[in-house]
Amino acid sequence: MEIIQIVGLGLIATFLALVVKEQKPVFAFLLTVFAGVVIFIFLVGKISTIIGMLEELADNANINLVYVQTILKIIGIAYIAEFGAQIAKDAGQGAVASKIELAGKVLIMIMAIPIISVIIETVIGLLPS
Repeated sequence: MEIIQIVGLGLIATFLALVVKEQKPVFAFLLTVFAGVVIFIFLVGKISTIIGMLEELADNANINLVYVQTILKIIGIAYIAEFGAQIAKDAGQGAVASKIELAGKVLIMIMAIPIISVIIETVIGLLPS
């Protein structure tokens, strides 16, 4: 029941941040960021397990690991960009959050170019000459 621990930590941090925010808004923000980082660190082990399982499945299915690793990197970029954008929004920096999200989207597109190229080449190869 790890989700109960995560939700409990999140709710406690939220409650404490609300109490502290009136006196020391900076500490409330730092508490929120700290709770987010702790939750993220807690999930890193789970994420590595998932990555290992996906790589093993790809290997068993004879899928080129380069494509699987690229997709996993894309997913990682999306999660990290979202995490950073949420922290910026929590700090009241909506404009910075938007730029983080834009940067994440651009990096995802750059990472996806090799996969898109292979898909286009495959489709062209299937078309009659």
